[in-house]
This record gives sequence, structure tokens and C-alpha cells, in this order.
Amino acid sequence: MLVASTLRNGLTVLTDYMPAAETVSLGVWVGVGTRDEAAEQNGIAHVLEHMAFKGTKSLSAREIAEKIEDVGGHLNAYTTREHTAYYAKVLADDTPLAVSLLADILLNSTFDPEELARERAVILQEIGQAMDTPDDIIFDQFQEMAYPDQPLGRPVLGRAEIVESVTRAQLSAYLARHYHPKNMIVAAAGRIDHAAFESLVAAAFGGMTGVGEAPNLDVARYVGGRQVEVRDLEQSHLVVGFPTVSANDPDYYALSVYSTILGGGMSSRLFQEVREKRGLVYSVYSFASTYRDTGVMGIYAGTGPEELGKLIPVIADELLRLPDTVTEAELARARAQLRAGTLMARESTSARVESLAQNFLTYGRPVEAAEMLARLDAVTLDDMRRLGASFIGAAPTVALLGPEAPLDPMAAFTARLARAA
Repeated sequence: MLVASTLRNGLTVLTDYMPAAETVSLGVWVGVGTRDEAAEQNGIAHVLEHMAFKGTKSLSAREIAEKIEDVGGHLNAYTTREHTAYYAKVLADDTPLAVSLLADILLNSTFDPEELARERAVILQEIGQAMDTPDDIIFDQFQEMAYPDQPLGRPVLGRAEIVESVTRAQLSAYLARHYHPKNMIVAAAGRIDHAAFESLVAAAFGGMTGVGEAPNLDVARYVGGRQVEVRDLEQSHLVVGFPTVSANDPDYYALSVYSTILGGGMSSRLFQEVREKRGLVYSVYSFASTYRDTGVMGIYAGTGPEELGKLIPVIADELLRLPDTVTEAELARARAQLRAGTLMARESTSARVESLAQNFLTYGRPVEAAEMLARLDAVTLDDMRRLGASFIGAAPTVALLGPEAPLDPMAAFTARLARAA
């Protein structure tokens, strides 16, 4: 059962009661991320996420880690382009401890200069690791080409030269601007009573005041384009994508179904045609990344440089074929995959609190599983045809990372689409 309430200071409290669970997953979600950074501060949201665990007025970084692990729990965080989350998982009886630790790291962090210097080095290692992982960094390059010269196109980890210069004062100012009650939610799922949880949250967070600044509401401008980086690798890593609907759009669930049919599993069109039938790749899949006002639908493939020329036309052909040839069987299979994934996730407290928080951030209200399943069931073949047709005439984004290519991937892709059309 989903319950929502609001504290006097404007902080939202959400719970999802699971009577059979022995654990509680809980966290604080903040409606701010990389998209809300100025260009000269790219990466500060991610640095703040790291520094929240590096000591408070009463606890050292080690003591924070020991307190949560003394009860067998864990505490972590992540940053996205639109949100930042701090979360924990504990046995139900240890929920008060988890709430108090989350409140302490968010309200009382000291951002000790020595800890900041050490953590900068850790984050620079994280950035370096991502740069050395082609099938990770290719998505940042794709995002930058899709949304150039704007916050949505910048990397979540930040730029190394900016991370090196972030100061304690900048972190404190960023937190004061964006971490305020009306821009935060506290959510829990598991063996949790809403009234009891609300009391814990009120005691820990009820003293928060201020309205800070509203999140950056810049309107994203999808542009598209081509990015090719030649690197001495064994494989070529290719991402091709198009603009699509936002997370708030009525077609959001239809997009999930479309992506599943195209490249969402072993029975998908791309997997069967590109890998099983032609043996051109080891890995190929489609994805949909949606934001508050925009989205991209894309395809990733890792292939040998000599296969690249064969791969690109096949991807283009599958995109062109799907709107006219999608079947009821494919639609039913994709809906079944998504339905099963939704219901299987219902068995996990972590998955349920994540769904609860993300839905509230997107829609401004909790969304019951029955509603999500009904919206999946309402997706039709006409929706698949309409969405598929929308990609064919759209400006593509193409990113390629790997050995020197024998062809221009953008030119090859657009030419194939033009000839086939």
C-alpha cells in the first residue's frame, strides 16, 4: 500500500508497506542533478554526493561506515542528470538508525578540506576508469552530441579539470541552493508503518527550513550529430539514436514496449537479426532514456571494425521495417516481458522504494503497480507504428569509438535510411 504525506516544512514522506518483508529500503531523493549545474561547475552534484559520506559534525567517515555495517546494513548514493539519491537498506528494526544517518550526512556534513582533497583524487580515478571503459564513455559522447552545449549533454561524473578545483565553499553553496524540503522526498519500502516512519523523518528532518532555488528548468534542445573518436581498441563501439518522448508523455509506456521489441532481449529483432542470424556482434540492444521534457531512443552495438560496414545497414533496415511489420505476437511478448519485470521487482524492497521515489519525482504522486500494468496493457500496434515512423525522419545522433573506421558512420547510416525509404 502506497501512502504519501507532507511535513509542515514541505518535505514529502512516502511509504510502500510490504508485510512479509523483514527489511526496509529507504532514502532521500533530491530533485537536482547534473542538469542543474552551470558549465563551470560540471560535476559538483557528483562531488557533493561523495562528500556527504566523508564526515559530519559528530561522526567521521569511518564511524558512518561502521554504524551502518554494525547492524548489517548498507548506505550508498548516486547522481543522475536530474536527481541525486542517498539510500540505505537495513533490517526493519534498524530503520531509526538509517533515518538518523541519512539526516546527519545531509544536514551536518562538514566537507573537511583534507577529506575533500582525498575524495577529489578518488573521483578523478572514477573519471579515468570511465574513460578507459569504451562501452561506458560512448554513452557520454552520444549524450553530448544529442544535446550539445547545454547541461543535459554534460557528463554526470564531471570534467576532471573542474573536479580538481571544487572548493568547500562551492559545495556548501550548492547544497544550500538546492537541498531544501520542497525539493526533497524521503521514501521507504518494506516492513514499515507510515505514521511511525513519518515521525522518525519529522524528528530528523523537520527542522529544515528555507526554499533555496528552484531546479534549472531550461528546455532541452535535441540537436543530434556525429562524434567519432579513433582509439586503439579491438572493437568499434557504436551508438545510434533519435529524439523521442519525455518521461511525462502519454507515450512513455509505448516507448518502453517499442524498445523491447526492437532490442530488449534475446527474441528482439536486433538480437535475432544482427547477432543470431548474421553474427556481426556479441552485444546489441536498444534503450530509451527519458527526462522531464525530452528523451532519446538509441541502439548500442559492439562490433569488429571490419563488420561495421555490414552492421550499420542492418540496423537501419530494422528501424525501417518495424513500423510496417510489427506483429501482435511481438507486442504481446514485449508487454509480457515488461509486466514480468514490474511484478518481479515488487518482491524487492530496494526496487519498490526506487520505483516509488522515481514515480513521485516524475508525476508528483505515487503510482500503484496496477496503474503501471494497465498502461502497459493499453499499448497498441498503432502506437508501435506511430513511434517507429517518428524515428525514420528524425535527425540521428551517431557516436563511434574504436579503431579507424573504413566509413563515416553518420553518412552510411543516413544514406541507408534514405535509399531504403
